[in-house]
Amino acid sequence: MKNFFNFIVLFFVFSACSKSESKSYLQPIDPDNAQETVCLSLSQMARIFAALPIGEEQMDEVRNAVSGSSDQGYDEEYTLKNLLSAPGCGLGESNTKATSYQRPMRDLLTEYLNSTHTKADKGPSPEQILTELENSDYQIYWPYSEDWDGETMPIITYDPMIETEYNFGYRMRRDKATGQIQVDTIVVDESVARDNPVWVVNNNRDAEATPLQAFIPDPQSIKPNGLNRILRMKNFTMLRNYDPWFKGGSEFVIKCGSVNGFVAQTEAELKLYNPSITEFVVVVRRKDLKKKLDYDAILLTNFTNQLDQLAFLITEDDGGTMTSWKCSAVVKIKSKSYGFDIDLPFRDKDDIVWRGQLSASYFQSEDIVTGRFGDVEMTFQLE
Repeated sequence: MKNFFNFIVLFFVFSACSKSESKSYLQPIDPDNAQETVCLSLSQMARIFAALPIGEEQMDEVRNAVSGSSDQGYDEEYTLKNLLSAPGCGLGESNTKATSYQRPMRDLLTEYLNSTHTKADKGPSPEQILTELENSDYQIYWPYSEDWDGETMPIITYDPMIETEYNFGYRMRRDKATGQIQVDTIVVDESVARDNPVWVVNNNRDAEATPLQAFIPDPQSIKPNGLNRILRMKNFTMLRNYDPWFKGGSEFVIKCGSVNGFVAQTEAELKLYNPSITEFVVVVRRKDLKKKLDYDAILLTNFTNQLDQLAFLITEDDGGTMTSWKCSAVVKIKSKSYGFDIDLPFRDKDDIVWRGQLSASYFQSEDIVTGRFGDVEMTFQLE
């Protein structure tokens, strides 16, 4: 009964949205933090994609792009910027990796806009629409894309921007007798996306972030030399998804504040040191829920015996206004403790997964230690 009630409420919400769209052509990307607007809403873009003559080549293009993004440490996403300027290119990949297609999605979209535009239209021209889309943060998100059978056509939906697990989607299928594409309207949830190819038109949130994979150094390039010890994060496990599935996986920002290489022997030497912050992003796809993901990320390159406490902050990125958590890292000189003030920045809409201080003895208790921090688990090694 609860699910049925949610569906009825959802139906009326989206019926109201459909009516309001016809009144205003301009739609904000994010009403709470709008920096720009595009002339087509997420729902309008979903309907347009469902009207395109998508075939095997276009499916391969989108699959190549989302796979490329995933390989670079991002989510399974294909930004409209790349769709229009570098077909088949994923986030983090060089534009030189863009593949030559006979009819890329870009061409289908351009042809559609040109065919539906008339001289009497008072709205933006097709060229203006394409420019705004290329400069927007719109994208195609394809969850569970690795499980695609290589044949089934997509169900296309969009992020409804409300807390719900359901939305309407457009199921595309090719009629075997006529070869024509048929489009049905169905209700889509995450279970449907697990069993079918589903494209979600949503907003990109991690294009400006540098995923951990992009800057993990070669483990052999940095080694302990007898004078210093290295603190590494060996693996990361997400125990729950932090966002509705329409928005994609979770982007965890991990920040460690300390005084790397601290070896002061007097209070006067204390003034020569400043705290440093190590920061990186771990993107966890929805299919990797509760899966241990191996990394070899370096938190500190010179973990000395005089370190006492490290400041540690884990957030799940949801945007908003920048703020900070004021905390301290602690060092010791001749058994006396001294604190260094540190500001660890985060955004006010972020989910704070865990924050606090970790003692040096925690990392020194065993060669490899594993701990739970909120709804994630992390394994560390001090070598």
